[in-house]
Amino acid sequence: MARVAILVEKIYEDLELQYPKYRLREAGHVVDVIGPKKGETYIGKHGYPQVAEMSASDARAEDYDLLVIPGGTSPDHMRRSEHMVRLARDFAHLGKPMAGICHGPWLMCSTPSLRGRRCTSYMSIVDDVLNAGGVWVDEACVVDGNIITSRTPEDLPAFMKAILSLIETGRAVGEVGTPVAPAWVHATVKARG
Repeated sequence: MARVAILVEKIYEDLELQYPKYRLREAGHVVDVIGPKKGETYIGKHGYPQVAEMSASDARAEDYDLLVIPGGTSPDHMRRSEHMVRLARDFAHLGKPMAGICHGPWLMCSTPSLRGRRCTSYMSIVDDVLNAGGVWVDEACVVDGNIITSRTPEDLPAFMKAILSLIETGRAVGEVGTPVAPAWVHATVKARG
C-alpha cells in the first residue's frame, strides 16, 4: 500500500484530480488531498468542490511515495504558495515519483525535476517546460524514470495505468497515443531542440 499526495488549488481540472484520487483509493492506496489551507474548499474548473484534507505547510515529502499534480490553471495558483512549491521541490530533491497531467508540469517547472527528462504537458505550457530543461514530446503518457506526465483528461487512462504500475511494481511505461498538439507547437519544440 502506497501513500499518495494529490495537490489541489482553485480552478483545478476536475477529472484530473478526482479520477486519480478514486482510482488510487479503489486500489487500496492512502491518498491525502493537500492544498494551501487544510479544510478550505477549492472549486474545480467545472464546479466540483474539493476540500483540502491537509495543509501544504504540514505535509512532508518524506511521508509519501508519490506526488500527483492535476492540471487546470490550479498549478499557476500552486506556484504562488511557498509551501506548495516547497513540497514539490522536496519530492524532486528526494528523487520521489512525481506525476503531472495537463498544466500539472507547470509546478514541476519550479523544481529541477524536468531537467533533461522526456515529458509532456498541455501544449500551451510547452515553452515553460522547455525553459525548465524538459524534452517535450506529444505523447499520451511519458515515463522518464520517476517522472510521469500526460497532456489532457483524455490521457487519464494511460496516466493512471503508469502511476499504478509504478507504485505497485516499481516500473511503468508510457503510451504514445495520437499526437494532439498543432503543427506550430511541434515547430516550436523542433526549433528549440
